[in-house]
Amino acid sequence: MEIYINSIATMGVAAQEFLAAVNLASSHRRVFAFYGKMGAGKTTFIKALCEALEVDDVVNSPTFAIVNEYHSGVLDCPIYHFDFYRIKNLSEAVDIGTDDYFYSGNPCFIEWPELVEDILPEDAVRVDIEELSDGRRVLRLPINADR
Repeated sequence: MEIYINSIATMGVAAQEFLAAVNLASSHRRVFAFYGKMGAGKTTFIKALCEALEVDDVVNSPTFAIVNEYHSGVLDCPIYHFDFYRIKNLSEAVDIGTDDYFYSGNPCFIEWPELVEDILPEDAVRVDIEELSDGRRVLRLPINADR
């Protein structure tokens, strides 16, 4: 499945389309690994997802904290937002208890997952974000992301 983001103004529409496709309420697949170059829009898209999920906390990239926890007005569970850009080795990620987060059944949105590939759950949903030459973004995810 591909979702196009034509501008920052349409980010919310893209987030709603994504959430409809992955159906967090009924899916067991709740770990989403966002792949993309620096500046592709990973953090901005995760902010839009959190807004669509009625997170009332300030959503920002946990670049230094590694993980942020948000509370959703839509879901009856916390949402975890990871940014592994600054980890130096896999053991740093393991030491913060990533297994507990990843296998909690709660939504996990992960930036820079390529740095922790070895510990991602087998059923993590890979989401590729690419900036096109005209400035639009395209998100690519498995068509059956909710299964």
